[in-house]
Amino acid sequence: MRFVLPIFLALALTATAQDVHVRVSHDVKTGIEATTEFPTVQMAMDHHPFAGPAPGKDGRPARVYIKIAPGTYHERVIVTQNHSNITFLGMGKSPEDVVITNSLNAKQAGGTFFTETVEINGPGFEADNITFENTAGNTGQAVAVANRSDRSIFKHCRFLGHQDTLFADYGRQYYVDSYIEGGVDFIFGNATVIFDHTELHANGPGYLTAQSRTAADQTTGYVILNSKVTSGIDHAAPPISTDANIAGARSIASAQGAIGLGRPWRPYSRAVYINTELPSDVRPTGWNNWGKASNEQTAFYAESNSTGPGANPSARVPWSHQLTAAQAKQFLPARFLRGKDHWNSIAEAAKLP
Repeated sequence: MRFVLPIFLALALTATAQDVHVRVSHDVKTGIEATTEFPTVQMAMDHHPFAGPAPGKDGRPARVYIKIAPGTYHERVIVTQNHSNITFLGMGKSPEDVVITNSLNAKQAGGTFFTETVEINGPGFEADNITFENTAGNTGQAVAVANRSDRSIFKHCRFLGHQDTLFADYGRQYYVDSYIEGGVDFIFGNATVIFDHTELHANGPGYLTAQSRTAADQTTGYVILNSKVTSGIDHAAPPISTDANIAGARSIASAQGAIGLGRPWRPYSRAVYINTELPSDVRPTGWNNWGKASNEQTAFYAESNSTGPGANPSARVPWSHQLTAAQAKQFLPARFLRGKDHWNSIAEAAKLP
């Protein structure tokens, strides 16, 4: 006589499940071979088993680990709000080995916020050793990653695009040992973010950040910490006119062939550079008011110990700030990202491979 586990007991055992591990690889043909092997990242997101409520490794909430084999994945991926504590792990030797890519600009998609290659909404998202890419190029707004995940971490990741590469829009976000490339406003949104030991690479004239804090009491803002800004601007190329038919032309022209540290997408925009190396292509004035003088009274733009040929405190716009090391402490991860739940972003990132 075969023993059948009572359904209530089976459900109870399922509910105590811990971490879930899912494999994504091009060598998986249909996604129906098993419940934990899929040919695409989105199929894994749609059909993976959910982690149970019991703690996972290190006593953390249980997680779903999406382990992505080396390859280029031509797809769009959406992590919905009900998919919390998801970790994408690139299984290659470097971030270049696992690429999630798409090509879509605002004109094609019907707006900037429909262009992203990867959209993340569930809290507690993590990614390690992956490249996220939008290959639309200089054709207007084209987002590689739209991140609305509180307590999200990206480690050893690359973000490639031109205009609006990374939409860091909501929650506390920590990027470490990563690389972000773009030309126009390529980090934008209203999240609370620290970019730690990260390279911001300008592949054309424009502005590195367009943070969008809307009120003085909001805790949001961008901090570029212990990082490096690099430039790939081709100064031999002819200047781009302000012809409205040319994607991003007005923004690029306003940058005057150089890099701006930031400009206010919304009036209370906040961005701070701490211990960061700046190239000679950074405009001496540093910051821009986006054509609205009143933004100078509300935006908060600051530096502390900038280095390199682009560090020029005496030439910065008078409404920006130069912070002492003591003043800069409020923008370090332990305070800036802590929140009411005492989130330790550095400790969490250290647990990733």
